[in-house]
Amino acid sequence: MNRLFLSVLLSTLILSACQAQPAQTPTPAPPVVAEATFTPENPALIATIDPPSATPDLPSPTPTPSATAGPPPHPMSITALREMEYPGSDILIERELTASVGYRRYYAYYYSEDLKIYGLLTIPNGPMPEGGWPAIVFNHGYIPPDVYRTTERYIAYVDRLASSQYVIFRIDYRGHDQSEGQATGAYGHPGYQIDVMNAVAALQRHPDVNPEKIGMWGHSMGGFLTLRAMVLSGAVKAGVIWAGVVASYPDMLCCWRRTGNFTPSPSSRGSGWRAGWLEQYGSPETNPAFWASVSANAYLEDLSGPVQLHHGTNDIDVPVEFSINLADEINAAGGTVELYTYTNDNHNISNYFSLAMRRSIEFFDRYLKDAEN
Repeated sequence: MNRLFLSVLLSTLILSACQAQPAQTPTPAPPVVAEATFTPENPALIATIDPPSATPDLPSPTPTPSATAGPPPHPMSITALREMEYPGSDILIERELTASVGYRRYYAYYYSEDLKIYGLLTIPNGPMPEGGWPAIVFNHGYIPPDVYRTTERYIAYVDRLASSQYVIFRIDYRGHDQSEGQATGAYGHPGYQIDVMNAVAALQRHPDVNPEKIGMWGHSMGGFLTLRAMVLSGAVKAGVIWAGVVASYPDMLCCWRRTGNFTPSPSSRGSGWRAGWLEQYGSPETNPAFWASVSANAYLEDLSGPVQLHHGTNDIDVPVEFSINLADEINAAGGTVELYTYTNDNHNISNYFSLAMRRSIEFFDRYLKDAEN
């Protein structure tokens, strides 16, 4: 009995002792430490990670400072136009017109910004000189686009130049006659200028043309386009401008009010550049940088070749002072310029047409046809 009691008591004490024993806590593993490295191939320092499952709290990288991007240049600015590409295209003949003495005439087209642009193309008769014929892009003045016709304007001007053994490409700007696109005007929209630059490229691709002997002739608004072309690209080797709108934009604002028989056409867009630009950019006095950026006159040091200017002193459409001032500006910029004024003559230089045309052809002969390129 006593033995049995002692045996039960001993078993009870052993069981109680086992239940009171706390559970063993496993010894934690030492934290994992990633060693920091710094080599030319791996310049980053790796942070210590503790515990292993934690996401490292890495500092955010400091952003690299970048140049502050200013507003894009205005589409009419010389900078913006220089940044564009002018691939031109092949000049394609739509039909041959009645030939003239000394040259053939074609109604032809090329492409400018995917627009089909038509024009009158003339090619001299006779043996082609080595390297191809010299060529002239002919930029006509303002004619209401809805009454303009390719074969009806500037006939005498083209004839005199074409008879002097030049390829002539008198282009119809977009929106004129059968040319595709809208007539945008020249002074507030770059469309016409783009057509002119693509015409230069198209002539350079023509198999009968010497691509190093491209000149340009412009009248009135066409003179504006000619001057700008000659600061945009080195492809135009010589330019002749009759009664050209060749003033800077500030001078056009202050000193150009047409008093002649000028009727703007509703089909010509972009005529509101004066009011719109003044409202958006301020006056030339408050924002001279903008007005210089759109003026070819601020880039005359980059002229691609000599310029010849003709102007009648009784021009009531475009002030003769525009040509006089441009001649002074080109001289100051170190360029080559010739200026001819015609006493009491009009916007078309009608009274001295033969003299002005003879001077123009002699100028092209000197600086284009006979030049070593």
